[in-house]
Amino acid sequence: MSEEELIAWLMAEGVAADLGLLSRVNALQELENVEPVESIGKALIAIDWKRLLFAGSILARSESRRPREAALLIATSAMTLAERGPTRDAAALLFEQLSNRLAVLLAQRRNEVGPGLDARLGVGALLELTRNRLKNSVVLEADGALMEVNAFQRSFWTGAQDDGSWVSASAPTACGKTYLVLQWLLDQVRAERARMVVYLAPTRALVSETETNLRNILSSAGIGTDQMRVSSLPLIDEYLAMRDGGPSLIAVFTQERLHLFANALSDEMEIDLMVVDEAHKIGDTKRGVILQDAIERVVRASPKVRAVFISPATQNPQTLLEDAPTFADRRVVESDAPTVLQNVLFVRQVKRQTTKYKLAVRRGDEPDDVGILSLPDRPIGLRKRVGFIAEALTGQRSGTLIYANGADEAEKIAFLLNQGSPKGAVDPELAALADLSRKGVHQDYLLAPLVERGVAFHYGNMPSLLRSEIERLFKSGKIRFLVCTSTLIEGVNLSCRMIVLRGPRKGSGKHMLAHDFWNLAGRAGRWGDEFQGKIVCIDPHDDKAWPIGVPKRARYEIKRETDAVMEEPEAILRFLRERASLSMEEVGRASKLEQVSSYLISTFLRSGSVSDAAFAKRHDASFVAELEVVLAKLCEAIRLPATLVARHPGVSAVGMQSLFEFFGRHSGEPENLILAATEDDEAIDSMMFVMKAINDHLYPAFKPDELLYGHAVTVQRWLRGWSLARMIKARIENLRRSEKAINVPKVCRQTMEMVEQTARFAAPKYIAAYMDVLKIHLNGVGRADLLRENFDIGLALEFGISTTTLLSLMELGLSRMSAVALYEVIAMDDLDQDACRDWMRANADALEGAGIPSIIGRELREKLLGETPPVRPLQ
Repeated sequence: MSEEELIAWLMAEGVAADLGLLSRVNALQELENVEPVESIGKALIAIDWKRLLFAGSILARSESRRPREAALLIATSAMTLAERGPTRDAAALLFEQLSNRLAVLLAQRRNEVGPGLDARLGVGALLELTRNRLKNSVVLEADGALMEVNAFQRSFWTGAQDDGSWVSASAPTACGKTYLVLQWLLDQVRAERARMVVYLAPTRALVSETETNLRNILSSAGIGTDQMRVSSLPLIDEYLAMRDGGPSLIAVFTQERLHLFANALSDEMEIDLMVVDEAHKIGDTKRGVILQDAIERVVRASPKVRAVFISPATQNPQTLLEDAPTFADRRVVESDAPTVLQNVLFVRQVKRQTTKYKLAVRRGDEPDDVGILSLPDRPIGLRKRVGFIAEALTGQRSGTLIYANGADEAEKIAFLLNQGSPKGAVDPELAALADLSRKGVHQDYLLAPLVERGVAFHYGNMPSLLRSEIERLFKSGKIRFLVCTSTLIEGVNLSCRMIVLRGPRKGSGKHMLAHDFWNLAGRAGRWGDEFQGKIVCIDPHDDKAWPIGVPKRARYEIKRETDAVMEEPEAILRFLRERASLSMEEVGRASKLEQVSSYLISTFLRSGSVSDAAFAKRHDASFVAELEVVLAKLCEAIRLPATLVARHPGVSAVGMQSLFEFFGRHSGEPENLILAATEDDEAIDSMMFVMKAINDHLYPAFKPDELLYGHAVTVQRWLRGWSLARMIKARIENLRRSEKAINVPKVCRQTMEMVEQTARFAAPKYIAAYMDVLKIHLNGVGRADLLRENFDIGLALEFGISTTTLLSLMELGLSRMSAVALYEVIAMDDLDQDACRDWMRANADALEGAGIPSIIGRELREKLLGETPPVRPLQ
């Protein structure tokens, strides 16, 4: 019998029954208020651990997911269920064989296995252990040190070393991708194989998290800013300093910030290494085209750039390498091997007993019953059902995450959970978070009283400092329940012990697809933090909640948004033929076609053709030829420079040409076309004029018309540096004057959404294009003197800043919330970075008296005074 045949027999017959039992037993571990089915306890007594561990050592030799998952199940079960002693030592050795050293360290931290494991081993076992550890180690190029890794991490490290390589790395959530890539990236910089690195992340939340993690790693390694800089602001000063011999630079950007950076440098940038995190987002409807354009822009400016793409478990990671330069060495590194057990539990009400729920663990295609859950109260309504089940299963433990379909639902479920939390003295860190919530958002923001009792909610539009502090305290266990929305699917590195969900949706009411479900489920049982995680699926039989059932494990299919649209050639060709005559309402209804057509027009204007474009080889030659003809005819009317069009991905050159012609027809004073300064008496009227012109010519971004004033006020207040709390307070006062009903939580959410969607997304995108086209017009009529020099409206809108002091504070690494809080007590608006530090040194002791929340004070001392808080380890 070959090894493959032996493994197949073990899975099908040899230990199949044992694996089924272990799966049921593990599903019950760390669950409260569950009465196990009687058969489990009896069968557990008869387990032959020696036989199972021997089988596990054979299964661990496989490269396939199912046998390795079975070996992991055996190792985890023996470590947590068997008697302490030689059996658990053997479980530790099986973890080592699976290149799962973090599980052994976790067992030692929890005293599941005794200290001094190596000393207890015989010669043969010790030699095997040493061999495994050496095999699962990589050498840091910078200093020759060894770093222990798992099998996927080792494959990535060796595959990404060569100069000129393009690497696409794909592996499940919770396998240590981010940690390994950041370590590798820093090693490349320290070894002087890269001096300028761009790290692209899809969201501001992930940018903030990545920047923090890089800074923590540098701090723990004793690497100062005189050797290496990390920045998330698209400013060119540090880049120019690096080019002049200064410290190496790692720029952590969203795709939009990368375009701002490239615009500021007029594409004259030399980038050595580009890392694209969550690279499958190149298929997103809203921002996938902008990401693709950002990647291509880097390659055009730096043809020799090395590229690394990171994605969760995907079907076709090689797709991301299709546009690599011809000389690049293309490598795919992928893994499906698990690092943590993940148990999928089904929860279904017992017939006619509304406080009793049957629990079953999914194994294969069928659920195995494991016990009955008892609830203390009747769960009337779906929110109560979700909240009560989560609360009962958790008991007095922490680390439970509940998925909610929207911010409003998240707040309401969290409020239910709060009522069951024990009262008592408030932890000082939770009290500080509540204080930040009250002062940074609103006195009556619902988060404050909830976090005081260890419950929180979390969604994408929240201020980054507030969100990151919630994440930190959840990871520490002080926040026991965290109710989240789809932000977690965007790559935020937030792990939990258990995730509870019912009918999960993503976006505007769409049921979550399998790959997103498993990306979310991967948060349960983070590697190195837990031995296993639990994904609790409520009412799996309900077709409305789960129209295709609870999804089975699946991988993403990566498909660029541009390619997906061009796979329907008639639709995109018809849109391009009609684009010049379409109304803005029609353009707005065809947003996907507008995004892709903008990309195609820009490509044609830049090169004079699309036949040699990278995407052309992926589509039918006859379609590309017809596309060429249609684009050539459409672009005949465009008289704007191709370089200007390239500066604004996702904004149609057709729209910009229409705007340019509107400027030419304008009969009023040229000054009236210019966006007024924020302190100008006519600032709001000027903003409304600009937004109306954008709606009429570029894209209906600020519709409907009756909300134009609200959009203008929001953007102007954002530019003036207003804090979120001040904006919310002003809106509530306005509602009160109008004698309208006031729902504070709703006003808070709406204001956050308006800031995120209007001030930080639509406004930077379209107002920056407006100003660039206006500059061409004013140059043409001899009135360039009207323009404000050295003012980047895109940058100002991205960060909500309009003064030198605010910009300096954010350059120093402060979150906007902290920068604005400090700016409100600084009299001067023209301080550079050194002057900001000097002000802080002179006034630090007075900040508490000025009402600055302690969390903001901590960040100010860390970033401005260099006071280093304890380093938070990254897993």
